[in-house]
Amino acid sequence: MLQHKFRKIYSIQLILFLLIVFFLSGCMTVKKRKLRERKLDTIIQTARSYTGTPYKWGGVNRSGMDCSGLLFVSFKSADINIPRVSRDQAKTGKKVKFRKLEKGDVVFFAMGKRRRRITHAGLVTEVRGKNDVRFIHASSSVGVVEANIYTDYYTKKFRKARRYF
Repeated sequence: MLQHKFRKIYSIQLILFLLIVFFLSGCMTVKKRKLRERKLDTIIQTARSYTGTPYKWGGVNRSGMDCSGLLFVSFKSADINIPRVSRDQAKTGKKVKFRKLEKGDVVFFAMGKRRRRITHAGLVTEVRGKNDVRFIHASSSVGVVEANIYTDYYTKKFRKARRYF
């Protein structure tokens, strides 16, 4: 009889312990998600603050910006260091499929004559719908601008996407 009571008390304690561990691990997940969201918001807000900045090869400031420089500066604002050049940026992070793009993903394009060579990059700022995914980039013709990736022009030149965190 006494042994049965101890087993019952032990079982209750074990259940309480497991509930506390489960609750605390859920809290950590929520905290990580909120931290990720804050960083993404900072990165996107920084990138958008350069809207209208003219294109300048090798540029990383308001007088002129290139595509990889825009990403470099934007991620740096959230204390995330990424390579400076788009072809190197395309080698880091987790691979993402085109149909699975999310806010904060980095998209890469081959804009030149070589179809496989990464020469351009942008940052997904918003997923509005199935065929409406906005990304910000430094266009050589109009400077820093947001566009929908689901246009013939960009989908044909798209090569890969990465998620850095």
